[in-house]
Amino acid sequence: MILAITFKPTDAERRIVAEVVGDLAEACYLTDFDESGRRDILSRADVVLARNTGKELRPEELKLVGKARLIQFLSAGLDHIPVSQLPGNVPIAKNAGAYADPMAEHALAMALAAAKRLLIEHRNLLRGEFNQFTPNKMLHGRICGIFGFGGIGAATARLMRCVGMRIHAVNRRGATDERVDWIGTPDRLDELVAVSDVLIISAPLTSATQRAIGQRQLSLMKDDAILINLARGEIVDEDALYEHLKAKPRFTACLDAWWIEPVRHGEFRMNRPFLELPNVIGSPHNSASVADASAVALRYGLANCRRALMGEAPLNPLKPDERMR
Repeated sequence: MILAITFKPTDAERRIVAEVVGDLAEACYLTDFDESGRRDILSRADVVLARNTGKELRPEELKLVGKARLIQFLSAGLDHIPVSQLPGNVPIAKNAGAYADPMAEHALAMALAAAKRLLIEHRNLLRGEFNQFTPNKMLHGRICGIFGFGGIGAATARLMRCVGMRIHAVNRRGATDERVDWIGTPDRLDELVAVSDVLIISAPLTSATQRAIGQRQLSLMKDDAILINLARGEIVDEDALYEHLKAKPRFTACLDAWWIEPVRHGEFRMNRPFLELPNVIGSPHNSASVADASAVALRYGLANCRRALMGEAPLNPLKPDERMR
């Protein structure tokens, strides 16, 4: 069997592939072959492992992978990858959960920074203001709502429980094996946002989730709620969020995901000056950018490749409504 790898690997990545795949399949790196060799490998590939087929495969090569059992991506979110150009009969899998642990820590850090007014009081100290008795908030005993309860959501829930938060969640099934206090389907999103003291957005960007958090959902939220977006900026209505933040100064938005980002769009840009607002905490979508993250993600992806090579159903298949591009 053949595992076709579309990206140029480092020596360390080659070692990981050899360790995980072993003798189960021949790992063939397209960057090692000339044009004829690439075509031959892709036409015979049982499984394809890719970062971004839009950049790593030539247009005439896309149709050659039609016999593959699986196309496995290393990214957890595929909305920036033109997956619609790939053969429709081939299953596609995202790398859900591969970056869950560092992203969960990032969510907790943002929630604590917002609740404890760390950035606000840091700026006040610079101005000579020593607001020792201005109250901050406890997370203990409050509700953490999680919109998108997959690998990232579940990992975040486990950390939030450690500080005493109750977990309410929404996912496609309205069910989970994880410990939660309440879970519902997406049609109950309004209920989730209304009770959340901290709302984590970790859902994939799909036709259904685009602008799922708009003016109406924001108006249902508590005046002092904390919204944390780890997923995609487009899930939140940009203008509605900005106006809500201006009108509700006790409300905090923690944004790791933005509407226009370099990796997905070629530049960083926002239509509203969010970073000028005191109730915004921003980070450059780096919640997963920790040491060894790429190695962990590669092992996650390869584990799913092994499943397909062994004839088992792969995990985290891409849903039809996630083929946005």
